[in-house]
Amino acid sequence: MSISATQVKELRERTGSGMMECKKALQDANGDMETAVELLRKSGLAKADKKAGRIAAEGLIVIELSDDRKRAAVVEVNCETDFVAKKDEFQTYANKVAKRILKNSPASLEALLAMPLDDAGVSVDEARKELIAKIGENINVRRYSLVETSGTLGAYLHGSRIGVLVEMKGGSEDLAKDIAMHIAASRPVCVNESEVSAEMIQKEREIFAAQAEQSGKPADIIAKMVDGRIKKFLAEVTLVGQPFVKDPDTTVAKLVEKAGATVLSFQRMELGEGIEKKSENFVEEVMAQAQAQGK
Repeated sequence: MSISATQVKELRERTGSGMMECKKALQDANGDMETAVELLRKSGLAKADKKAGRIAAEGLIVIELSDDRKRAAVVEVNCETDFVAKKDEFQTYANKVAKRILKNSPASLEALLAMPLDDAGVSVDEARKELIAKIGENINVRRYSLVETSGTLGAYLHGSRIGVLVEMKGGSEDLAKDIAMHIAASRPVCVNESEVSAEMIQKEREIFAAQAEQSGKPADIIAKMVDGRIKKFLAEVTLVGQPFVKDPDTTVAKLVEKAGATVLSFQRMELGEGIEKKSENFVEEVMAQAQAQGK
């Protein structure tokens, strides 16, 4: 049967598929638009599965806050290129995923993927596959964190590439945001020394001891050298031990103590962390921005 240009145009607008694919789908569907949409969806999902093995290390970090600022979600949604990360369709999808996390508090990534993306009823995972078919790149919802608190919640997002949530007891929202910015720039491993594992400390102690022994100094001097290195190491990896990024003359511990506050926990998420990709130093970018604000 004859397929009109108007039909092809409508199908392209609805599915984002190519002109020839739309024409063939309409021919196979005998001109029925809904059947053609379904055929393209099935075809598109098959293509999406083929793209699943491709590395997706670009994308967005999205933060969603509740109106009362007592709950927040941070999620990483990946694609293959920065070009796609800037597309409205991709950004809309990522933001809807963050809203779904905040609204429904999924217990796992698998549970999140099975949830409806929005009121349309299509699941987060099905919508992901449809977006892959439309855009032509692999897309993944990689990870998320959800924070709920009766205290103070701070959030900081740097260029959609680093996201931080920090939970505090006491203190102002401005202080919590400053602490979140510091975490983005300084990459602490944990809040305080009690959260550093004994295995990590022992590993560092062995490394420092091996280095110190090369000095040829007496054992008691070496022991003091190692203790000093461990103390410095703990200050570097713990949030409260670090010099505050906006005022390096004071530590985070002194800053929050002065405000009568306590940092309870934090979540830090950096785009593509742990995925092999081209290196870009966003941490230095945050550090420079934070120090400029502190002047």
